[in-house]
Amino acid sequence: MNNKKKEKILFVDDEENILEVVREYFEFKGYAVATALNGREAVKILENEKIDCCFTDINMPEMDGVQLAEHIWRTDNTIPVVIMTGKPTIDYTIKTIKHGVVDFLVKPVNLNDMELCLERVLNQRELFIENILLKKEVEGKKRLEELTKQLQNKVDDLRILNKIISEFAEIGSTKDVFKRLVDMVTEISLADMSKFYVINWPVNRPFETVSCPETSGPEIDQALFERLLMNITADGIPFLVSENRGVEGLSGDILSFMCVPLKIRDKIFGVLTAYVAHGEVRFSEKDLYYLSVMTQNAAQAIENLALYENIYENLFATLYGFVSVLNARDSYTQQHSNRVTDISTIIGRELGCSTEELDMLNVAGRLHDIGKIGIRDEILLKPGKLTKEEFEKIKEHPSIGANIIKNLGFWNREINIIKSHHERFDGTGYPSGLKGKEIPLLSRILSIADVYDALASDRPYRNRMDEKSILEYLQGGAGTQFDPEIIEIFLRLYNEGKITE
Repeated sequence: MNNKKKEKILFVDDEENILEVVREYFEFKGYAVATALNGREAVKILENEKIDCCFTDINMPEMDGVQLAEHIWRTDNTIPVVIMTGKPTIDYTIKTIKHGVVDFLVKPVNLNDMELCLERVLNQRELFIENILLKKEVEGKKRLEELTKQLQNKVDDLRILNKIISEFAEIGSTKDVFKRLVDMVTEISLADMSKFYVINWPVNRPFETVSCPETSGPEIDQALFERLLMNITADGIPFLVSENRGVEGLSGDILSFMCVPLKIRDKIFGVLTAYVAHGEVRFSEKDLYYLSVMTQNAAQAIENLALYENIYENLFATLYGFVSVLNARDSYTQQHSNRVTDISTIIGRELGCSTEELDMLNVAGRLHDIGKIGIRDEILLKPGKLTKEEFEKIKEHPSIGANIIKNLGFWNREINIIKSHHERFDGTGYPSGLKGKEIPLLSRILSIADVYDALASDRPYRNRMDEKSILEYLQGGAGTQFDPEIIEIFLRLYNEGKITE
């Protein structure tokens, strides 16, 4: 233990166990320690005690770390403030730098790192105070400029890291992850080219999957280059050649090169590369660090997407299992649902529906009658005409179907499409009596496909209707039962032979 008298440090955090640990550690190191659970408690301590440095969390009740930093800056701007946070963002960083924050530590914080940060900050504080007293001196100005530069560099680092994290959090499909990866490498590191290779271990070779830009790049000895990549991935350690002076496997046209393995569940899946072929740009350790962060976030995005896709597939397996059960009771239903789906997607493409909307039609079309599983056999399979009471029961199937998929975690859009496929354009449909454009577009498409296939199919209680009568029925329902614009498109597609029985 160091018996030399040291400065008094204030730690502010709403987690008492953290405060206990830092108090014990820094008192052992010879510092005087004060603690507070939020900004308001800290303000009272600052009013009554001389504090040399303050470490504070951001998110706290009553008065958060940003507000505390602003208060300290207004009352005594010689007290340096260090922010501790588990979720650093560029907005917080820029805001707090204006109010005396001199450093940022990302939770969980290593105590040794905190001590090193404290020593550095206290040394800088001495220089800062000296600069206040002697700010006209050239030396003092240079020190202030250096501190500002360091803080700006930290802001830039946080901005880039925040961009990397947010970019991969928004990607919705696995195939887009690798493309975004190479695009981001050229954007952030200013590389002339970036490529991602999947490692095929059975044949001990890397295979290029995506590049940015999509050109061949400098000529290289492919065999030597592949051997270099395999050696790097075997070690699992990021590789940097800041200035190429004849590295085996790299052509002379490559001036600077870096390579980072991408691991999924501790197994190397691929390798991310970047190189400079002209100009003055040369890669640094910081560039390599950024690439490492990119591959880590890409790997996490891939794992999350794979998990989601697996859950999604299992969910559909469950729903199609319901449809199979329904098919065992009424063989017409599944065949009908498949045909309705095909017709709906043909209409949707002609209307210019997006890929996402076509996917939604594919789901809703196959599941639109799933609610019939809740209808008793004596009604569902009745060979004769339904009574009024029986028809009222049949009318419940859109709502039953919507509730089934709602309970299994589907999105509201698919739920609403299925629920609304028996609504009528004039507002007399069921279950909600929606009218005109109140009815979801995809439900209006599904409704036409549903009625067309129902009339064109044999049922236990009637024979199929002839084609002329079906088309007259559909055309006659334009503006009452059906959306007239979509009916017009349907009839055109039918006459062009794009919709068949």
